[in-house]
Amino acid sequence: MIELSKAEFDVLDALWINYPATASQIIERLSDDKQWHEKTIKTLLGRLVKKGALTFEKEGRQYIYTPCMERADYTLKESQNFVERFFSGRIAPLVSGFAKSEQLSQQDINELKKVIDDWEKNQK
Repeated sequence: MIELSKAEFDVLDALWINYPATASQIIERLSDDKQWHEKTIKTLLGRLVKKGALTFEKEGRQYIYTPCMERADYTLKESQNFVERFFSGRIAPLVSGFAKSEQLSQQDINELKKVIDDWEKNQK
């Protein structure tokens, strides 16, 4: 599993919007939310390449970046890692913590019920 800092994740998240993309396109996508200098973003792109999270091709004077993993795959692995680290691999304490602090909306509850129902149907 590739370990990413928050800043590296933000850059990768901007790339996941639409890829492949040039550094300029990624910088433009991040400019609304971040006050980062373009050199900072290029440094982060370089780190992501070294970590194996991105690949690139050079076209003329531009680098075209492509992620090495899909967002869904990364978030699934990170979620599993989080649950394993903080809840000994058990999801129930995580969900019950949100329920006890009243942070689950009715929509969340309905979605969780549906997930459980679907899972139970597939287990038969």
